[in-house]
Amino acid sequence: MNIPHETYWLLGGVVAILLFASLTNAILQRRLKDAALLQNLGQRITAWWVMSAVFAFAALAGKTSTTVLFGFLSFLALREFITLTPTRRGDHRPLFWVFFVLTPLQYYWVGTGNYGMFSILIPVYAFLFIPARIALAGDTECFLERAAKIQWGLMVCVYCLSYAPALLSLEIPGYENHNLLLLLFLVIVTQISDVLQYVWGKLLGKRKIAPLVSPNKTWEGFIGGIISASLIGAGLWWATPFTWWQAGALSLLITVMGFLGGLTMSAIKRDRGVKDYGNTLQGHGGFLDRIDSLCFAAPVFFHVVRFFFT
Repeated sequence: MNIPHETYWLLGGVVAILLFASLTNAILQRRLKDAALLQNLGQRITAWWVMSAVFAFAALAGKTSTTVLFGFLSFLALREFITLTPTRRGDHRPLFWVFFVLTPLQYYWVGTGNYGMFSILIPVYAFLFIPARIALAGDTECFLERAAKIQWGLMVCVYCLSYAPALLSLEIPGYENHNLLLLLFLVIVTQISDVLQYVWGKLLGKRKIAPLVSPNKTWEGFIGGIISASLIGAGLWWATPFTWWQAGALSLLITVMGFLGGLTMSAIKRDRGVKDYGNTLQGHGGFLDRIDSLCFAAPVFFHVVRFFFT
């Protein structure tokens, strides 16, 4: 695989940020006495090191490994989602199809670049198949609610997230063999927006956006975070097929969609009475807690790029 040299610059920038964060945390541990805050911060930074290393390894290994990694993330995220939405015996066979047939098939079509299939497999064929399969089980109690939960989880955790590796198959004139940079751009802007919204919220946050849904999200954090992340995205234009203002505009789109994704998935957690989707990633919660923003940003970013730049 021919890896553009810009890829190493982007990954090097991520390493530099993580080194700075680790150094800052070490200094704070000596000067501050808030043990709980520092422990959480340390756990978050450690988790970021691990997640960044895994993603970088898969990305540098090639398109297939990247697609497999996202397929595995979808599987784990969907598992967390279904765990929060209790199922009945009549759902077990439909769930087998969801986890072991539809999810791998979705990523197979993504990996082969078959847009015609991966764009309709879940929203059309799976949408019709799942309730029909539940009906065949003969269990009608809470039928609509059960079918909707499974379909919603499949759409968000598998279908929407699969649009991230699907960026590797876009044919953009003059940008051949550089699509990995497009995926890195999406992931970096999405994740750094989450971090900056958190930081600005801690520094200046006063007015809450939706206190009953996500008490920590404030207007100050939201505005400061998306503006900062959009400016960073504009500064990364050299790694994309966009001009600086196009990169900034797309970064703004990514950050807003990411915010809406985080807010929506928080509403589901509040409905289920839990703080996180899981506890696999120390300091971050579960896998779905970490990729909820990406699930909403990826399909919108993909289709905008596909419509205007291919």
